[in-house]
Amino acid sequence: MVTRRSFITKSTIGIAGISASTKMFASEMWKAEPCKPVVISTWNHGLPANEEAWKILAGNGYSLDAVEAGVRVPEADPEVITVGYGGIPDAKGKVTLDACIMNEKGDAGSVAYLQHIMHPVSVARLVMEKTPHVMLSGKGALKFALANGFEKEKLLTHDMRKRWKKWKKEKREFSPKINIENQLEENHDTISMLAVDSDGRLCGACTTSGMAFKMHGRVGDSPIIGAGLFVDGEVGGAAATGSGELVMKTLGSFLVVEFMRNGMSPAKACEEAVKRIVKKVPDYENHQIGYIALSKSGEYGAFSLQPGFDYAVKNHEFTGLKEAEAWLKKL
Repeated sequence: MVTRRSFITKSTIGIAGISASTKMFASEMWKAEPCKPVVISTWNHGLPANEEAWKILAGNGYSLDAVEAGVRVPEADPEVITVGYGGIPDAKGKVTLDACIMNEKGDAGSVAYLQHIMHPVSVARLVMEKTPHVMLSGKGALKFALANGFEKEKLLTHDMRKRWKKWKKEKREFSPKINIENQLEENHDTISMLAVDSDGRLCGACTTSGMAFKMHGRVGDSPIIGAGLFVDGEVGGAAATGSGELVMKTLGSFLVVEFMRNGMSPAKACEEAVKRIVKKVPDYENHQIGYIALSKSGEYGAFSLQPGFDYAVKNHEFTGLKEAEAWLKKL
């Protein structure tokens, strides 16, 4: 028989149990809450880039300022042979640069086939902020840069000129297939960066000198919104590195963000975008693709086609490199 006293007693126990469960759930949620701000970027040259970006993020600054400042570091470093100054030239011995930037509102700017300017990402930002366009290319991009205070600089270093002459003398044919065993010799390792600041604003940037000894005039995925980079401030952002043609054919970064919109984690979304390439591109084994992704909440992840893709992470809890899982390692 259920008396008033027994009902109250059981109800009290039940409520206490619910309360305890609620507290436990809240505690678990707190532990699982991603850490903000956070910045992630591709490859080991992302480490010093992240440090520069963190100076802004740690001071409660805007993530757009952070990603621009971050990727300018490898753009100016001649030791980073796939970005900016000191980048490997094309088949004609010209250093041609591609870059883009995108903010949390969906505003974007990019430059393609830009020569003589060390910091194409900053030109891309001005395209976003000062023109009605998204992309400027070639001589038009150069003219715009010069009109906005940038100066012409010699981007081909002595070392890169020697390597180009050696390549030309050997009459080696250009191949878009990545040299998996020796990526240092002929690589195309873009610096892509994503950051979310303390206010939850997520922005991204991407900059590269492109494939080593590429055909003169070639433009890769890096300056193409939706391919090399895509940001949706309500969901998250994604960026790519590797064989740009494969990323362009599948609109990889946009695809990653759409997978995230449909509920996937950043890492799982990157994996699914790689699987799309595996499904659509017959000779995918001869290429490398790496995707990084960052959610609005600060959760991050990555995935690559080949083993060996490292990405740099910095937040209040971790600073360093992480190796992404790879599709071919799973087979």
